[in-house]
Amino acid sequence: MKANTAAAGGGGVVNFGTVQIAHSTITENQVQSGNVGGLSVNGIGTVTDTHISHNSGLELGGVGTDIGTQLTLRAVTIVGNTARTGRGGGLGIGPSSPVVVEGSVIANNTAATVGGGIFNFGDLVVRDTKITGNQADMGAGIYNDETTALFNTKVVKNIAITDGGGITNVAGTVELNTATGTVVIKNRPNNCVNVPGCAG
Repeated sequence: MKANTAAAGGGGVVNFGTVQIAHSTITENQVQSGNVGGLSVNGIGTVTDTHISHNSGLELGGVGTDIGTQLTLRAVTIVGNTARTGRGGGLGIGPSSPVVVEGSVIANNTAATVGGGIFNFGDLVVRDTKITGNQADMGAGIYNDETTALFNTKVVKNIAITDGGGITNVAGTVELNTATGTVVIKNRPNNCVNVPGCAG
């Protein structure tokens, strides 16, 4: 799915119901005035071994979920996506949405406001994943407003303009499972805001 443009909704793939995507590429799509540039999931979704890159949305860049969406991402690369005026440059998670990310890379995504890599307003579990090089005004790697748990995950070299280069936690909880190899380092201007167990 490449180089599509939509006036509203989603630029690349919009799903209502159940969707399975594997061994695919979703790239260079854009939405002019609506939600998600790349993949919009509104139901139950599983995405495996897929490259989601250089998509552009007004509110969300690469992947976005609606309220109550169940989404699993395995071996997915989310890179170079942009939320032009909004949040969640790489991945934006809606309220009451359980999302699992495994064995993936979320890199070099940009959000105008918060959550360059991930904006989370749901229930997020991340395993064996690298979150790096993302940019936003605040919470460049991850901006959390609900529940996030990280296992063997690297949050490195993300850049925020204001605060929380690695992770910004607003009103929820962030669990850093350092015993499994999770690290939050080398982010600018600092690594974390309001995240227990995270230095600076």
